[in-house]
Amino acid sequence: MTIPTPIQPAPPPPEQGGSSSSNIRRHWVHVAAPKNEQWTTAMDGVDKLKLTSTDLPTPRDGEVLVQIRAVSFNYRDIQVCQGAFNSYNTQARQQALVPCSDMCGVVVAYPSPSSSSSSSPSSSSSTTPRFPLGTRVLAIYLQSHLRGEPDEADLGSALGLPLPGVLARYRCFPAASLVAVPAYLSDAEASCLPLAATTAWTALNWLRPLSPSVGNTNQVKDGGASKTTVLVQGTTAVALAGLQIAKAAGCRALLTAATDDFAKRAKEQLQADEAINYQTHWAWEGDVLDATGGRGADVIFETGDGVRAAAGGSARTLRKSFKCVAFGGIINCIGSLTLGRSDNNDNDDDNNSGGGGGDDGKTPELHRLNVNALALARNVTIKGVLNGGRDRLEEALAFYEAHGIKPVVDKTYAFAEAKEAMAYVKQGKHFGKVVITVEDGTKNAAEDVDDEEEKKRNE
Repeated sequence: MTIPTPIQPAPPPPEQGGSSSSNIRRHWVHVAAPKNEQWTTAMDGVDKLKLTSTDLPTPRDGEVLVQIRAVSFNYRDIQVCQGAFNSYNTQARQQALVPCSDMCGVVVAYPSPSSSSSSSPSSSSSTTPRFPLGTRVLAIYLQSHLRGEPDEADLGSALGLPLPGVLARYRCFPAASLVAVPAYLSDAEASCLPLAATTAWTALNWLRPLSPSVGNTNQVKDGGASKTTVLVQGTTAVALAGLQIAKAAGCRALLTAATDDFAKRAKEQLQADEAINYQTHWAWEGDVLDATGGRGADVIFETGDGVRAAAGGSARTLRKSFKCVAFGGIINCIGSLTLGRSDNNDNDDDNNSGGGGGDDGKTPELHRLNVNALALARNVTIKGVLNGGRDRLEEALAFYEAHGIKPVVDKTYAFAEAKEAMAYVKQGKHFGKVVITVEDGTKNAAEDVDDEEEKKRNE
C-alpha cells in the first residue's frame, strides 16, 4: 500500500571532489506511516466521546483508503452515542464504536498487489480501480445497498452502527460503496448529502418521479395553475433536502417549522412557498389545506422533527398528514420512529416534535389511528423510506449538479471539537447541517483537545 503522505525518502547526496563513497554519509529521511485518529463512543453519552489513535487502516482487495476531509452529523448519530437508536432493532451495544455515517473524503491508496480477496461480492477488483487516486468521494449509508429497494440484510451494513463510522481521519471503504463528488461542492457541503439527499430523493421519486430529468414532464399542469405540492415536516436535513429538490423540480413546497425564525429562513433562503410554525399553529393540517385550496399535499414527508425529540414522527403527526394529504397522494414515513409509540394515548407533547402535539393530550382521538380506513378514504399510498442505494445517491448528485443545489451548512467545527459539535446538534438549535472539518493531521488533534481542556480550566 502506498502511504498517503507527500514526504518521500530523500535520495542520497551526490559524491563530491573525488571523495570515496565510503567516506560519505548518506542521509535518508525515514517516514513513519501516519497514525489514524478517530472518535469512539461506548454508546453512553455524547459527553463521553473519546479521541483515540490507531494504526493506519490497510485496504483489502476491492477497497480503497480514504482520507476523510469533512463529516456531517445526523440526529441518528446523537441517538447512537446515547444508546437510544433502536429503529432497526438489530444493533447490540458496542464499547468502542466510531460514530457518524456522512463524510466527504479523497481516495489516497489502493491495496498492495499481494492483498488477497476479502470483501463482499459487490466489491470491485483492485486491479481495475473504480476511482483514480485523488478522487473526492462520498460513502453510501448502507454499504451493501447498491441499487433498488434495500434488503433486511443491508441494515447490517449501516455506517456508524453496526459498522464503524466515519468520525476519523482515515477509513477503508469498498470501492463499490463510494460515489464521486461533483466539483462545484465544497468538502463540507458534499458531506451533508449521503443520508439526507439520498433519502429525500428516494422519497420524492420512488413511485412517480417529480423531475423531468428522470422521466416525468407533467408535474406542472395548466400553465402552472396546478403543481405537485410537497409538504415537509420540520427542518431536519432530510426535510430541507426535500424542500430544495422539490423547488428545483418545479413543485410547490410547504414546510412546518419549530420557530418563526426557522420558518422565515425556509422562505427567504430556500424559497419555501409556505412555512408554518407548528408550535403556534398546532392544527397545521388546516393551514396546509388552506394553502392548497382544500386539495392537500401530493407528497408528504412524515418526519415529525427528529432533531428536537428522541423520535421522528408519531401517531399524532401521521394523523395530521392523513388529514391534509391530497386524494391519491403519498405519505413517506422517514426518520427514526421510536418503536412502540404508534398508537398511544399519553399526554405528553412529544416535545413538539414536528407539530404532532401541542394539545397536551386534550384530543386523544388524534393519538389513535385506523390506518386502513384513513388510507382508503383518500386513496393514499404510505411507505417507509429508510434511505436509498448507491444508484439513488448518484441520481441525486446529478440532479443537484444540474440545478446548482447546495445544502445548508449551519456551522462548522474542527476535528478536535467533535464533542462540542455533537452537543450543539443535540440542542436542536441549528438550521441545516453541522459539519466537522478534518484537517490534514499535521497537528495532532489530541493536542488540540488538551489545549481546549487547559483553556477551560484556566477560565
